[in-house]
Amino acid sequence: MADIIKLLPDHVANQIAAGEVVQRPASVVKELLENAIDAGATSIKLIVKDAGKTLIQIIDDGKGMSETDARMSFERHATSKITSAADLFNLNTKGFRGEALASIAAVAHVDLKTRIHQNEVGTHIEIEGSSIITQEPCAVPPGTSLAVKNLFFNIPARRNFLKSNNVELRHIIDEFQRVALAHPQIVFAMFHNEGEVFQLPAGNLKQRIVGIFGGKTNEKLVPVSEETDIVSIQGFVVKPEFSKKTRGEQFFFVNDRFIKNPYLNHAVSAAFEGLLPDRARASYFLYLTVDPSTIDINIHPTKTEIKFDDEHSLYAILRSTIKHSLGQFNIAPVLDFDRDANLDTPYAYKDKHAHIPKVEVDRNFNPFANVSPPKKGASLPTYTKQPVDGWEQMYEGLKTPPSGDASNVTYESEEVTGDLFQKDAGYAFAKAESSTYQLNNKYIISTIKSGMVIIDQNRAHQRILYEELLRNITVKESVSQQLLFPLILNYNSSELGLLIQLKEGLENTGFVFGKVANETLEITGIPTSLPESEVPIVIEQLLSDLENEVPDTGFSQTDTLAKSMAKSMAVKAGETLDAESREHLVNSLFACKEPSVSPHNRTTFITMNAEELDRKFK
Repeated sequence: MADIIKLLPDHVANQIAAGEVVQRPASVVKELLENAIDAGATSIKLIVKDAGKTLIQIIDDGKGMSETDARMSFERHATSKITSAADLFNLNTKGFRGEALASIAAVAHVDLKTRIHQNEVGTHIEIEGSSIITQEPCAVPPGTSLAVKNLFFNIPARRNFLKSNNVELRHIIDEFQRVALAHPQIVFAMFHNEGEVFQLPAGNLKQRIVGIFGGKTNEKLVPVSEETDIVSIQGFVVKPEFSKKTRGEQFFFVNDRFIKNPYLNHAVSAAFEGLLPDRARASYFLYLTVDPSTIDINIHPTKTEIKFDDEHSLYAILRSTIKHSLGQFNIAPVLDFDRDANLDTPYAYKDKHAHIPKVEVDRNFNPFANVSPPKKGASLPTYTKQPVDGWEQMYEGLKTPPSGDASNVTYESEEVTGDLFQKDAGYAFAKAESSTYQLNNKYIISTIKSGMVIIDQNRAHQRILYEELLRNITVKESVSQQLLFPLILNYNSSELGLLIQLKEGLENTGFVFGKVANETLEITGIPTSLPESEVPIVIEQLLSDLENEVPDTGFSQTDTLAKSMAKSMAVKAGETLDAESREHLVNSLFACKEPSVSPHNRTTFITMNAEELDRKFK
């Protein structure tokens, strides 16, 4: 039998590795930003065009690379971060595998310019699909500039599966924010299509959070700080009243590396137990510093998953630390209901010593020194009562007996035999005659000629609202109700930019906007079918949906807008509907163009005929 196992060529192996490392443009941004940080950069600039599909460029002022290192950096498993397997358990750098640049060069056009500070001339390398096109000296400033162009140019299938520019840009911004939050001491800047997205100066952690998420974030933060032998915890949690139902800024950093850990997230949720509104999520920016030998990062190519040696201790410490912070800043309530909060000693005074206050008394002070004594013979003024005329009229007729026979006077009986809250007879009749019934406050049962129909009230209402909103947006015949007092909502710059793009579509659904500035959105009118209290929830759900699936085409964007608003505004399972509302919902559903499915293609109703019922009783 002939040998059939062969070594793959390097360019094929690199493309296979790129499938794990480079999933989308945001993956390239993450790898290049981390390389710049490992190079000791103090200023990093990210330039993106067409959401990274055309260009991703990172410019840093790090230590740069020599001519040999510049060439070697694109080889597989070539790295300066580790030298042996033991180094995997003592990592102090972002990268260590040596696969990123080789994988990126296998699926894109790469242009590298780099120079170390000691040299006067740098190196320029151009690579296309793992093939080196040119390598020559060049005059460049110290540091590194790496441009990735035409991502997935040699893998059309992968390029076609990329989402719209808005979605891909959202992922790039997410990666940029995670790296920028982990390193507030570094200057970061981001540009997209020649427009500035972020300009973040160096500062402390709180300044970096406010710089990314807006000035209004400052009043929402509660500091968290704890030092133990196992872990050092620093950062902030967001006050419960500012929590969000659909999205939350949830950031965990371990040794300045962003991670995702559901177990630790549960510890934060447990600390907020009883403080968050219904279905709301806690927001936090928490930085954990642990011994590198107690964690394992080499689990997933994206390095966002970490294994801890003692997760249970971390859970307990994190939970108690957050509860302590919420308590010391009077966020969590106390059980002493008679306590006057104004008499509490500020937490910052816990280490101060009490001292006797100095009181100065002026013993020569006389409050009557400037009062003139009364004159001799003066007397106090006298007051005499004045007669009141006509007071007798108040009592006229009291002694006069009532006219007429007392036997004709009727009195209310002491015992009330009637029901003060008598039921409307017409209501019982209407209920008996109603053709719809509600089961478990979730399903509506209605009779039809062949049997009965069972309707999911939430999905059915979603379909009704979806077609109504879609009609309003396209035909522009929506009706809005003006608010007596404008509603002011706060959003960060990226969220406001997304809402401005959708402004026309939202106005066609019934929203009326006022001023949009300083990270605030003023709403002066809302759709007639939307309660004012539900407006923030609807917009939060809309932002969450749009950030994940905003397409490029106008119709698809309108479709997503209508789907998201219909989902938020629809009647929920568990809500009781009266007979009139049930009848209206049933009639409106079967007046829709596609009554059988919800906007998300889920069944809205099922039918059961008499033959099926007969079989149930056999």
